[in-house]
Amino acid sequence: MAYLGITRAFLTWLVLRRTCEALWCNCTTARCEKTGFRCETDGACMASSSLIEGHEQHVRTCIARDNLEPPGQPFYCLSAQGLVTIHCCYSDYCNSIDLQVPSVTSQPGPQGGAGPGASWGTVRLAAVIAGPLLLLCGLLLAGVCVCQHQRRACGTRQRLELEDPSCDNLYVPHDRTLQDLIYDLSTSGSGSGLPLFVQRTVARTIVLQDVIGKGRFGEVWRGRWRGGDVAVKIFSSREERSWFREAEIYQTIMIRHENILGFIAADNKDNGTWTQLWLVSDYHEHGSLFDYLNHYSVTSEGMIKLALTAASGLAHLHMEILGTQGKPGIAHRDLKSKNILVKKNCTCAIADLGLAVRHDSITDTIDIAPNQRVGTKRYMAPEVLDESINIRHFDSFKCADIYALGLVYWEIARRCNSGGATLCGLASWQRPSKLIWRPVLAGIHEEYQLPYYDLVPSDPSLDEMKKVVCDQKIRPSISNWWQSHEALRVMGKIMRECWYANGAARLTALRIKKTLSQLGVKEDVKV
Repeated sequence: MAYLGITRAFLTWLVLRRTCEALWCNCTTARCEKTGFRCETDGACMASSSLIEGHEQHVRTCIARDNLEPPGQPFYCLSAQGLVTIHCCYSDYCNSIDLQVPSVTSQPGPQGGAGPGASWGTVRLAAVIAGPLLLLCGLLLAGVCVCQHQRRACGTRQRLELEDPSCDNLYVPHDRTLQDLIYDLSTSGSGSGLPLFVQRTVARTIVLQDVIGKGRFGEVWRGRWRGGDVAVKIFSSREERSWFREAEIYQTIMIRHENILGFIAADNKDNGTWTQLWLVSDYHEHGSLFDYLNHYSVTSEGMIKLALTAASGLAHLHMEILGTQGKPGIAHRDLKSKNILVKKNCTCAIADLGLAVRHDSITDTIDIAPNQRVGTKRYMAPEVLDESINIRHFDSFKCADIYALGLVYWEIARRCNSGGATLCGLASWQRPSKLIWRPVLAGIHEEYQLPYYDLVPSDPSLDEMKKVVCDQKIRPSISNWWQSHEALRVMGKIMRECWYANGAARLTALRIKKTLSQLGVKEDVKV
């Protein structure tokens, strides 16, 4: 290696030395006949030998200095073909030597090593061979990854995502009833819903019976599953986000509660032309609190029972349960009488959690970017109507729920009949089979009405509600005769404390629950 370095240095020096001197070389080309087969150059002399179609050919000529790049071992002087030997030199007539014609198996270069042509051919050959092999290996690797992904599809899909068709062999045993599944949910400790494959099996074996309600999202059907009734909320495909959000909230850890609608399953049905998004829950034949109060009046005991259980459900939603199996605080954001169901025992179950938000107390964040104006305009709190609500503070959403709960209490209290029977006060053989029955009872003082019915139209705008609630600071009127009845007097006091313009001054759901529990003891209410 040292010898080669010295040689290159010498050649470089020699080339530079000759830059100002003319170099004479032997020349065998036709252009050199007039000069006696010699040529003059400022570069180098060159001799080459080659074997072309079995014939030896020897060429001697001059190389201009511009072609000597780099000067030490210029490219021009290197063999470009495997069967050519080229030699360059830098003294007068130094190219008179005869070079040995190279063989097929050996292509020595000027320095005695393999020429660049041979090595370049090897690289090309390797590239030609390796390219297809690498492509084949890549395709095989991709195929293996796809197969492994499909095999893991059953066990690794996220919640609410449809399983692979290969999971269809998972089923619910035929001896399991809806009551068994619900019991397992209430005793399993997680309270986060049925396993996904069970949800899918249940949802796809439900037989729809009749429509029991309609809304902006779609329809609600009564369905039958193994002899039991279920409610099926069917969302249109454009409401996919609402469906996913509500199912996600219902499957929050530890959310199951006797005063929150019991979630059973979520699934989608796609027949190739349209998609239905199903949310399956417990069925309550009395329907919503709005429907119930439209058809029936309530006793003071019934009023307290409805109000107490509604507060109990909301308190559980708002409450944060710490621990590994804990529950985040949840705000409803669309509480109203149409989103509260009445169970068979005349207690309430809060439903429709599609607009709810969850609070992460560790990071003090709300899990979705909330819209300041969300829900039903008639039930919006003052701070929601005038957009002064602090959307970064979770307690602000809980306070807005309390305002709406006070309006629901006003709807219930108007239907209170201190004397006379009600639906829940009748014996089972006296109760009507359909909600269209309207009992004629003595002592009913007020018909059912929505809050602010006398101040705004049936479908009020935000500006109309803001004018009444924020600018004029009006609240639903409370009848004077309520003061003569203890239960109604306490209910009126609770309502006023739910309607404060300052959300922080309102009662909490837990405080309302305790107050009504004490009132229920006096009235001997069994919940």
